[in-house]
Amino acid sequence: MKYLIVSDIHGSLPALEKVLEFYKEQACHMMFILGDILNYGPRNSIPEGINPKGIAERLNSMADEIIAIRGNCDSEVDQMLLDFPILADYALVADNGKRLFLTHGHVYNEEKLPKGKHDYFFYGHTHLWKLEKKENMVICNTGSVTFPKGGNVPTFAIFEDGKVSIYDLNGTKLKEVSK
Repeated sequence: MKYLIVSDIHGSLPALEKVLEFYKEQACHMMFILGDILNYGPRNSIPEGINPKGIAERLNSMADEIIAIRGNCDSEVDQMLLDFPILADYALVADNGKRLFLTHGHVYNEEKLPKGKHDYFFYGHTHLWKLEKKENMVICNTGSVTFPKGGNVPTFAIFEDGKVSIYDLNGTKLKEVSK
């Protein structure tokens, strides 16, 4: 299966539209959203094209293709707009015998890894993309498609056949790691 993994959309419909265009072009099977979907958050500026209702409509139309995690800016009110669950702190996905741990990053992160064996650890929250092998695990921070930090461009990830790739919003592959 081919999964697109995105975090920290923060209410920007133009950013989400670019991600969904890539999702469709690449024939992805599912999308994993690692939190901070609709709300731009009190520490961020108002994003270009803020449209939480538009985002809810676009994502609800593909609800059966989405696994989503609660970010620190997501709330029960946000859940009322969305047709797929978003209030779990993590999800565990098994793909071809490999365990993918999905979280936002404010509860579990590299400094506070969850117990148990995980082959891949995906998170967001910091808005700084990262992709590396560490011991027996691939660690991926997808960055943010709306508010990248540290001079980075907006980014998201693809997971397919044990490979994780980071892409910018133009579809350029920035890095790839295999386990």
